[in-house]
Amino acid sequence: MAKTRVYYNSACPVCAAGIADQKGRMRDCAAEVEWIDVHADNTRAAEIGVELEFVRERLHVVDERGEQRVGAEAFEALWRLTPGQGALARISRLPVLRTLLRWAYNGFAAVLYRWNRLNRRW
Repeated sequence: MAKTRVYYNSACPVCAAGIADQKGRMRDCAAEVEWIDVHADNTRAAEIGVELEFVRERLHVVDERGEQRVGAEAFEALWRLTPGQGALARISRLPVLRTLLRWAYNGFAAVLYRWNRLNRRW
């Protein structure tokens, strides 16, 4: 099985806490996951062809098939692999809910990004 790569920003305390929780949930997961902190190594964002600031704002996942997922879709990709969260992944793919989750995630991510910038986290 190919490795799933998760690109996240540890400089954001909310993001760091979410990733720590997800890592814990995936500890006994059969999938191989590489956790890439773009705050620790700013050059890693270039691997997926996006600007560093976009990865600072939104979670990015490159799944086992090599497909890039961003934001709410990135969470769905992780939930699909996480023991006990498969149902959450399936529900999040329902058409209306998928749209609502995308809007909610994008809005929250934009506010969180601005809050982090105002607090000079990077």
